Formats: sequence, structure tokens, C-alpha cells
Amino acid sequence: MINSILYYVVWSPNPAVFSGFDRLRWYSLLFALGFIISQQIVVHFFRKEGQDEQLVDRLTIYMVVATILGARLGHVLFYEPARYLSNPIDILKVWEGGLASHGAAIGILFALWLYAKKTPGQSYLWVVDRIVIVVALTGALIRIGNLMNSEIGGKPTGSDSGFVFARDVEEILGTMNLPIESITAYKPENRQNELAGNGRVPVNIDIQISKGGFDESNLASVLERDVKYALTRFGSSKKYMAEDPEAPLNMEITEKSDHYLAVVKTFGIAKHPTQIYEALTYFLIFVFLYLGWQRYKSAVPEGLLLGLFLVSVFGMRFVWEFFKENQVDFEDNLAFNMGQALSIPLVLAGIGLILYSLKSKKTTA
Repeated sequence: MINSILYYVVWSPNPAVFSGFDRLRWYSLLFALGFIISQQIVVHFFRKEGQDEQLVDRLTIYMVVATILGARLGHVLFYEPARYLSNPIDILKVWEGGLASHGAAIGILFALWLYAKKTPGQSYLWVVDRIVIVVALTGALIRIGNLMNSEIGGKPTGSDSGFVFARDVEEILGTMNLPIESITAYKPENRQNELAGNGRVPVNIDIQISKGGFDESNLASVLERDVKYALTRFGSSKKYMAEDPEAPLNMEITEKSDHYLAVVKTFGIAKHPTQIYEALTYFLIFVFLYLGWQRYKSAVPEGLLLGLFLVSVFGMRFVWEFFKENQVDFEDNLAFNMGQALSIPLVLAGIGLILYSLKSKKTTA
């Protein structure tokens, strides 16, 4: 069903928002945008329910700190404890990646407890019920950031539908000892006859090389050796590409006025764009929870929105993990990967909260 609604694309966006300025990345921008938008939505919640809007600034600080620390420590403890405990200073290197949404969830729940404890007139469950609405929206934006980074991708679809993540391959080819001006992987429109329905799909890679001291024959031999090696020997190449290591490299070189253009005709592996699956899921959950709050507001029994959030977000997370590649090697030997194992208790807690909130409503009615 999922495969039938997709069509394969070669995905390799620049993770930087502006070319040549790598410090500002889509992931960071979308992460920050999630908090900015969420803050304004929470102000709206407080205004409509007669709460002090100035408290939102303090609440935002709790949320930002809890999300970053919780997500980082969650990744350290759940996914790579041996690595980080043997090199504790690496825990601080957040810019190198490694954030876990389950850790963020635990951190946020704890931070909101601290906030509510110091804020008269706002119970813990009242606060959390409103916060989880915007957490779902922020989660959707973060998954789009993952997509722009070409990370946390899915397993092969086994069909000619899906995404070929080509960013790593472009970066590997860029390390060749040649005066390379640009590398671009794309979907060729004239190779549709090579589709076999098995998930091995045509990909072209344009490599533009300044002439320098190369003549075409020397360049061809260098490229045939280095490109073949890059496409078949690196782990990330074999993860995303399907170049036959035994077949000759299919490549054409054209001489232009001031450069050579090498067109490499290879194959990629169509994979599930699980970042999109999760982003759409979280956005729909945000809409559902927001509409529920908008209609009922304080009439919603405390804990119900939190319970619905935990069941829907982590229930769907459990499902989507079946389509995602494992993030660390030890997960290959597990019946359920770490993301699924951590989702189960949160779903059960959500079910418990839903039952508790509905029972409390009947008691007070």
C-alpha cells in the first residue's frame, strides 16, 4: 500500500540553508522554528484559559533545556552507552548528532513537573496536556530536518518506489584526488526501461572536473578506478547504492570548453522515506489534539490529552520502526529495536492515563 503511493526520487539536498554557509542548517532551523511556533501557540492557550501569559517564557526555558538534555542523554544511555561513558566529553558534542526522542519525552515530562511544582494554579497534568499538543508539531518539524540531513532513513522498499539517499555517495566522490567542481546525483528520465521492479533503480551522477593537467584518456582511467571503488567499497555506498562490483563502470566523459563532464550511470536502492511518514503522522496528531483542545478546553479531563499523545505518537513510532533501518548495530539481534522497546512502556502509560482521566471525569460528574 505504501509503495503504491510513492515514486522513486534521488534525494540529496544541501543540509545547509544557504550554500556556502554551513553553520545554518535546515535541521537547526526547523528545530528552532518548532520552539518559536510552539511558544506562540502556548501563549494562545494561556490567553484563552485565563492564565498569565508571562509564564510562557519561563515554561519555554524549561522545555528547551529539557528537550536538548533529555534527547542527548537518551541517545547516550539507550543507544551508545559504552562509547560515551568511555569518552564523557563527547556527550557535550551535540553538534555531531545523536538525539533520542524517547529521552526528550522523559526529559520534558520531568521538567514540566518541576515547572508545575513552582507555579501555583497550574497542575502538572493541566500543563502537560497543553504542551504535548505543540510537542507533536515540533516533532513533525524535526523529522523534516532529519529528511533534509538525509538521516534516519528507511529500509529498502523492494519495489521501484521510494527515496534513493545519495548525499553520502556525493560526499565520498568529492574526496577523490581530482579538481572536482561539482557532483550531482539525479534520476535519469531516459533509463526507465532499466526498472525491474526489485528496488534497484537507475541513478546518474554528473561529475564536473576542471581540465587542469588532465587529458581525457588519463581522466577516464582515474575515474574508472576511483569511482568504482567509491561506489562499491564504502559502507555507506553499499547501504544506499547498488553498483555491481563485477561489472565495468558505465561512464561517459564529455569535453566542455573549460571542464570535463563525467556522467556515471549506476543504480541506487529505493528506500522508505520514514522521515516523511513520521512527520505526517505527528502533524496529524497535532491537528487532532489541537482541535480537541479548541472544542473542549478546560472541560477535557486532566491527563486525557497526554494519554492520547503517548498512545498515538509512540504507537505510530512503534509501527514506523518496522520500516526504518536500525540506528546501531546491536539492534540487528533484537526482536524489537530500541525505538520500539522504549515505545511500549510509553504506550502503556498512555493507556493508563486515558483510563484514569475518563474515570476521574465520571467520578466528578
